[in-house]
Amino acid sequence: MAVYNVKVSTGDRAYAGTSDYLYITLIGAKGESQRTLLDNWGKDLTRGKTRSYSVQSSQPLGDLLLLKVEMDPLQLLPEDQWFCSKIVVTTPEGDVVLFPCHQWVSRGDVVELRGGPALKLFEETHPVLLEHRRKELELRKQSFGSDHHPCMVKLAALFTIGPTETFCLYSLTINLYEHKYIHTLHLISSSHKMYTTDCKIQVICVFPEHSMEHWKDDDFYGFQFLNGVNPNVIRCCSQLPAHFPVTEQMVKPFLQEGSSLHMEMEKGNVFLCDYKTLDGIPCRDYNGKKLTVAAGLCLLYKNPKDELRPIAIQLQQQPSEENPIFLPSDGETDWLLAKLFIKNSDSIQHQSVHHLLNTHLVVQGFALATLRNLPSIHPLYKLLIPHFRNTIHVNTLALSDIRSEDGFFNQSTIGMAGSLKLMARAHAETTYSSLFLPENIAARGLQSVPNFYYRDDGLKLWHIEFLKVEELAKFVTMVIFTASAKHAAVHNGQFDYIGWIPNNPMMLCRPPPSTKGRSSMETLLETLPNQATTAKLLSPICNVCQEVEDLVPLGSYPERFGEPLSRLNLAAFQGDLAYLSEEITKRNSELLLPYEYLNPAQIENSVVS
Repeated sequence: MAVYNVKVSTGDRAYAGTSDYLYITLIGAKGESQRTLLDNWGKDLTRGKTRSYSVQSSQPLGDLLLLKVEMDPLQLLPEDQWFCSKIVVTTPEGDVVLFPCHQWVSRGDVVELRGGPALKLFEETHPVLLEHRRKELELRKQSFGSDHHPCMVKLAALFTIGPTETFCLYSLTINLYEHKYIHTLHLISSSHKMYTTDCKIQVICVFPEHSMEHWKDDDFYGFQFLNGVNPNVIRCCSQLPAHFPVTEQMVKPFLQEGSSLHMEMEKGNVFLCDYKTLDGIPCRDYNGKKLTVAAGLCLLYKNPKDELRPIAIQLQQQPSEENPIFLPSDGETDWLLAKLFIKNSDSIQHQSVHHLLNTHLVVQGFALATLRNLPSIHPLYKLLIPHFRNTIHVNTLALSDIRSEDGFFNQSTIGMAGSLKLMARAHAETTYSSLFLPENIAARGLQSVPNFYYRDDGLKLWHIEFLKVEELAKFVTMVIFTASAKHAAVHNGQFDYIGWIPNNPMMLCRPPPSTKGRSSMETLLETLPNQATTAKLLSPICNVCQEVEDLVPLGSYPERFGEPLSRLNLAAFQGDLAYLSEEITKRNSELLLPYEYLNPAQIENSVVS
C-alpha cells in the first residue's frame, strides 16, 4: 500500500471556501489512485487555509503526472464554487510535487492539474502529458476567440472558464456612497457655477485640490505633459513643422534673455505636442450642433529654472487668418481657451489611444495569445499569466458599458464613433519599437529633460525586469511593463489630473476660437461642460480610481514555479522592486508635487480597472 500526503490550499479571497465535497485522483506513470474523498473533521475548504489529507494506492504510481480535481454538492446547499490555490503532494519516496491551480472549481468540473517543473514542448516525453497539452490548448481556443475573430471572447466564457482568468466581482462594484457628490451634481441646475471661485458646490464635492488651484498656471500646465496621465505625446523639437509658423519675434519675450528660439532648439530646450491624429476625426452632436475638436500644436520651452511652459499654441493643423497662433502675452481668457482646447485634445487621445488601446487592448492581445498558444506548464505561461489577471473580464464588460449611449466615450467631444476612428488611426501608426520604453523615450528625444519622473521611474522598473535571453527577454519585459507600469502611469493619476474638468476636459461645448481679443470669462464658462455632463464624465473616473481591497502589487507571483532557481530569481526581482519603492518614496518626500504612479508598491500587477 502506497500512501501519498496531500496538502490542499484554498485561496485567500472573498467566497473562496466551499462546503461541497472534494475528490482527487492521482495519475502517475505506473497507474492512478482511486477517486478519493478528502474529508477531515469540521469544515475543510475554508478561505486562506491549508489542509492535509492521505490518499492511498494499492501500488506506487511512479512519477506523478496529473492530479484530477472534482467537486460534488453537499446535499440541499445551493450552487457553490471553490477557489483552489495549489495542491502539494508528497510521495512515499519523499518527492514533493507542486500542482499549481489558482482557479475556481465548480460542481461538475473535472480539472486536471499538471505538476512538476516548467517544460517547453521539445522537453516533453510522456505521451499522457503531450496529450494533456494538446487538450488544454484545444479547450482554450474554443473558449477564447475563434478562427474568424481571434481577439473576441465569448461572454459565457467569462463565467465558465476557470484557469487563470478568474474574476472577483468586487472589482466592478460601484460604491455609490463614496461618490454621492456625483449625484449631487446631477441635482443642481445645468449651470457652470461649479467652475467659479465663489461656488458653494466646492464644499460638498471632492475635487483634486492641486489641479483645482493651479489649472491656470503655465508651469503646472507644462508639468503635466511629462508627469501627468499622458506623458506619451511630448517630444523634443529641433525644427518647427512647416505648418506651424512660429516666429522668433512671437516667442522672444518668453525665452531666456539674449537667447533665441533657434538657439534654444539647438540646446534641446524646446518641445512639441502635436495632435495631428485628431485631424479630420468626426465629432458628435451636442444640443443640436456639431462639436469641434482641436487637432492642434503646442510649443513648450524649458526655462533656466527647469520649468516647462507653453509658449505658442495653434489649434488646427493648417495656418490661416482664422487659425491664429496664441501666445502667453495674449489676453488672459484667449490664452486660457487655447490651453483648454489643447488639453481637450490631449485628454481624448489619452483615454482612447494611450489608455484604452495601448494598455487595455494591447495587453488583451498578449493575454489571448498566451492562453491560446501556451499550456500552463510552459515557463512563459507561468511567468506572464499573473500579469493578465482579470484583464479580459474587465475589458469585455467595460467595453459593453463605454460603447452605450450614456457611456464614457460617448460623452467626449468626438463620441464613441470618433474614438474608434482615432484608435484605428493610432494603431496603424504604432511601431514595434514604440512599445519599448527605452526606445520610445529615445525616439522622442527625452533622454535628458529634467524632472521627467515617468521616464526616470519607468526606466528603473524596465531594467529590473528579466533582462536575460536577449530578444525574448526584451519582448517579455515589454509585455509585463505594459500590463503593469505603463497602465499605472496612464491610469492611477486620472482623478488627480482629470478630476477637475477645466484642467483636463474630455468634452468642450464651443468650437475653438478663431480670433483673438473677443473672449471673456463667460466665453470660457460656456465652453466648459455643464454639471450634468461633468457628472457623467467624472463618475467612471472616480469609480476606477478607488483604492481596491484586492490589489495585487507588481512582482506578486502566485506559486507556480517549484524549481529552486526560479524561486531565487523571483525573490531577487521582488527585492529589486522593494528597493526601488523605497528610493521613489524618499525622492517623493522632497518634491512639492510627488510622482507616485510608478512606485512598485502602488502598481497593480495586471490591468484590472
